[in-house]
Amino acid sequence: MQHKDMLSADDLQMASHKRPDFSQTHIEKRIERLREKIKKSSFNAVMIFSDENRRYLSGFTGEDGNYDESAGTLVITETDLILATDSRYMLQALNEAQLYSTFCYEKGLVAELPEIIKRFTKCSGIDNKSSIDTNRKSELTSRSNKMSDRYKIALETSRISFDLYSKIKQKIGEQCPEIDLFPADGILKNLRIIKDNDEIEKIKASLKVAENAFLQLKKKIYPGMTEKEAAWVLEMLIRENGGDALSFPVIAASGPNCALPHAIPGERRFKEHEPLLFDFGAKLNGYCSDISRTLVIGEPDNIFKEAYETLFNAQKKAVEAIRPGIKCSDIDKVAREYIDNSKFNGKFGHALGHGVGIAIHEPPRLSRLDDTQLEVGMVVTVEPGIYIPEWGGIRLENMVRVTGEGAQVLNTLGYDDYILS
Repeated sequence: MQHKDMLSADDLQMASHKRPDFSQTHIEKRIERLREKIKKSSFNAVMIFSDENRRYLSGFTGEDGNYDESAGTLVITETDLILATDSRYMLQALNEAQLYSTFCYEKGLVAELPEIIKRFTKCSGIDNKSSIDTNRKSELTSRSNKMSDRYKIALETSRISFDLYSKIKQKIGEQCPEIDLFPADGILKNLRIIKDNDEIEKIKASLKVAENAFLQLKKKIYPGMTEKEAAWVLEMLIRENGGDALSFPVIAASGPNCALPHAIPGERRFKEHEPLLFDFGAKLNGYCSDISRTLVIGEPDNIFKEAYETLFNAQKKAVEAIRPGIKCSDIDKVAREYIDNSKFNGKFGHALGHGVGIAIHEPPRLSRLDDTQLEVGMVVTVEPGIYIPEWGGIRLENMVRVTGEGAQVLNTLGYDDYILS
């Protein structure tokens, strides 16, 4: 089994050659906040499985790839920080997660989980064998059931499969019966909800990449261009402007397809006088941006003009209502009531917006169903839409930072220049 102290000098030199731009001070503060939550919840440790929280709490940028794959797990206790991963990510982990002790598993996370746990707790069921005999297991179980002070580990269950959870539970039950497992999602739900100044700057940089790409796209749009072609051009431009990746697959829709809020770009060709809806974002230095704009080639029809003006005013009123202490549901209500009091009553179905950060969708949600109170440092989208079957739809979306004075729109891209000649 390969541990940190078993890597060669050449390996360590390679790992330290280029360090990513992660502030250890920021990470230390995040860990401390989480440790306070762990303590208040009477847990002894928490295990982190998601890409986003791993990165947020350690600086480690490894990504899972598929739902049944893992780039690693963080274990955080009152005194210990452990990053467990496999050989594919070991040097990367050493380079990026400088506050953590690293553990390289060769037989898989579940198989070596008892050995990982052994690093931060005295688990009497652990020995150097892969399993323990039935009599010994029975003895340990009987003894542990009498313990009044059991060891409690919280798992980020919302980001692991039921199959993986079941295997972890079985392994812990067999070899560490004095340990209880609990879901950690309650203490992790709003972990990233408040953005510090460093995160705000990263989001703004990501937003600038996306906006520059869209300005360039507008010059390349022409009648007859397909939705797929436009989506691909915008994706290339995001990359060419410095984006590390897309925040999510580009939505490029035209005409009636714009009535689908999450339309998939197809072979439909752009036509004059029809709405052209784009929803896109860049990912840069781990942080996402999210923008929606709707264009038209040539003179728009009256429905377009009226819907566009209605959405512009609905968004403006919602942004003006944003301030610390107001509920997310109340912001949604401001925009929704404005639209429903127009001729487009009932044509706005989805939530008004959502948080954005390391993930494209984060708490809070500007939704009728979310009564979270806004706080300084939250970043949300404000994206009202009007969708009319067989005609199309329009969506306008900006990103907004909650400040002590109200709201700061992070976008520099305006709404006036939406007609393409």
